[in-house]
Amino acid sequence: MPRWKIFLSRYLRWSSTVTQALVLSIITFCVILPVCCHRLLYSYFFIKSMYLESMSDQVLQESLKQGQEALHFWQSTSTSLASSQFTDVAKHPELLVTVVTAARREGRDFHYLLQMMKQLVGLIGGCGEQRCAEVLVCDVESSSLGNKDASLLDSHFRVIRRSPEEQQRSRDGVNTFEREKQDYVFCLRKGWELVRPKNLVVLEDDALPKPDFFAIIKDLLSRRFALQTLYIKLYHPERLQRYWNPEPFRILEWIGLGLLAATALLLSFPYWNPFSFSFTLSAGHLVFFTLYFMAAAELMGRHYLLEVRRISPQLYAVSPATECCTPAMLFPGNASLRVAEYLDGSFCMEGKAKDMVLYQMVRTIPGVRAHSVEPNLITHIGAYSSVRKNPARPKLL
Repeated sequence: MPRWKIFLSRYLRWSSTVTQALVLSIITFCVILPVCCHRLLYSYFFIKSMYLESMSDQVLQESLKQGQEALHFWQSTSTSLASSQFTDVAKHPELLVTVVTAARREGRDFHYLLQMMKQLVGLIGGCGEQRCAEVLVCDVESSSLGNKDASLLDSHFRVIRRSPEEQQRSRDGVNTFEREKQDYVFCLRKGWELVRPKNLVVLEDDALPKPDFFAIIKDLLSRRFALQTLYIKLYHPERLQRYWNPEPFRILEWIGLGLLAATALLLSFPYWNPFSFSFTLSAGHLVFFTLYFMAAAELMGRHYLLEVRRISPQLYAVSPATECCTPAMLFPGNASLRVAEYLDGSFCMEGKAKDMVLYQMVRTIPGVRAHSVEPNLITHIGAYSSVRKNPARPKLL
């Protein structure tokens, strides 16, 4: 008998684990995952050419609708009576939320600030009799046109702005990234000077808090690591949350997930094996299934696995801080003053924005630590930026 027939008869029988592994891989990665994941935005199987444009348009239309509803909400007279309590900011609160806002020349009809403030008020109202946070709006718009959305909130919240002299100094000969950093530092310091909070959250005006926002922050502040951290990032772009990433902790998480899933599956085969697999808890089979589950998790999208953690605040993962980005930051204790001082001593430019400066601070100064929490505590709704050039038609990716 020819050698190739001997090989086929030995290894390509269903009783052979090589055949079973090959068939299982083909069915999983060529049939099941492509069919199930081709509409998942952050999956490798997502078909951009078919779905990206329509999904982007749908999200923009929904955001526009939410923006108009938020505008009507804040313009209504009943709203003024309901939210007047936020104009009086108590001293030394457990948590202060400072919202940094600037006017947008494009996408003004989306009213991002009004959307997120409506959401914020709803979440604080759901905290019970004891308010879970005080709120400041920090309007850093320096143009003569002003920030109409922030002005609309004047009667509802304490809104802080630069004096005319400070505005002039902030506009003198600085690039976009340095001006953005200066605005951030101004809001950090002003919030501390006015309120002296025990902890500070800084949100950019297009950072829409998730429903469990305050519950997770309370849980984070109760953990021991919060006493030694400079800041905790509450958001990382979903497209950058993959396992295949330079962050070492994700590689360990990835391997651990594969090992756990592989071990559980192999241990279950003696009790439940509808397809008559011949796999056992051997080293070779364990390695195969570890790689199998690692590949499946990465191709499907780590973002969707992270969403399972929302079941409980204790399941949220805390890890070393990542580079990008700063739409939502938690500064425990007086850490915001240290951050403001360090940012003040650095000059920002293209390729060295404030998030990169903070990341370098953590990596270069001994004893300084910073963390990130996953999944995200906010949704980044800002398709149009207030400081950077915008595309004609923003897309989700």
